[in-house]
Amino acid sequence: MKRFYLIFAAALILGACQNAKGPLPRGKASAEMDEAFASYLQAVSDAKEDLHSIMVVQHGKVLEEKFFVPDTAHVLNSVSKTFTSTAVGFAVSEGLLSLDDKIVDLFPESVPENVSDTMRRVTLRHLLTMNSGHGKDPTGTVRSGDGDWIRGFMEWPQPYEPGTCFCYNSLGTYLLSAAVQKATGMKVVDYLDTRLWQPLGIEKPHWLESPAGINTGGWGLYLRTEDLAKMGLCILQGGKFGNKQVIPAEWVREMSACQVPSVNAGINEMRLKEILSDPENPSRKRYLPENSDWVQGYGYQMWRCRHNAFRADGAAGQYIIVLPEKDAVIVTTAQLKNMQEEINLIWDHILPAL
Repeated sequence: MKRFYLIFAAALILGACQNAKGPLPRGKASAEMDEAFASYLQAVSDAKEDLHSIMVVQHGKVLEEKFFVPDTAHVLNSVSKTFTSTAVGFAVSEGLLSLDDKIVDLFPESVPENVSDTMRRVTLRHLLTMNSGHGKDPTGTVRSGDGDWIRGFMEWPQPYEPGTCFCYNSLGTYLLSAAVQKATGMKVVDYLDTRLWQPLGIEKPHWLESPAGINTGGWGLYLRTEDLAKMGLCILQGGKFGNKQVIPAEWVREMSACQVPSVNAGINEMRLKEILSDPENPSRKRYLPENSDWVQGYGYQMWRCRHNAFRADGAAGQYIIVLPEKDAVIVTTAQLKNMQEEINLIWDHILPAL
């Protein structure tokens, strides 16, 4: 009974510490963690990584942090996708959207005259898991044009059946943002205000928009490092923050689970076996499960990692890494090219000290 009251009291203290109106509580790191963090920072310097910030949170408290630039709103690139997925989760829980909704039904005004049968079968679930049937990401080409981005997505060549192959597709996330806006009458950044930003104590951020006035969804969100840590902590705690259920728990489970394999379209099983069986193939390391954090599977706009972790992931080194087995979150912002090397240094130096 005494143990129960101690645990209950500790939970109350942790909830009180996670005050949505203020910063996350700071804790005292162990000597081992301080040494590991110093070793990590030296390795970053030796690798000449352009790291902008890192924050290590464990048991609800910030243990280590380092800023090489001021902690102002930072471009998140594809970390934005996880926030768009969260908006979809809210809309689903409120009965405004279903994962089985077909995009041709959601956007009839954008359906091309000769739309393919395969495109008619694409659902929100396919968009969430990057399984729309495309073999190549249409984002760059469609964005550079001056037409309807949703129509451009539907017109893009679609060599695969929806749900059968993984093809990273930022424009698909834009359609998720458009679906939320159409279902709610609000842009995603506004829809999340009372549902996510305020409960986490995050000032409503800037999010880029398309020419049609829709938040870009797959990119273009700007947040501070501590904001990312709050989001990671909320996800780590099953959607709870400060004793409040913020994100639906079932959505957090589904979003962070392995929903589909994450090997890109065009790398079929036979080709993958050829790559993995040839030690001299320069692509081999990229696809080895023990070496790569890009072949561990994909959820709803989140990547699975080694060490039973998962992450929000943005180009040039933006990460929210959630490690349930360590009750920890690691956040980085950066401007670098080798993202696998970046995460390798975290596994090599910080993980053993958690």
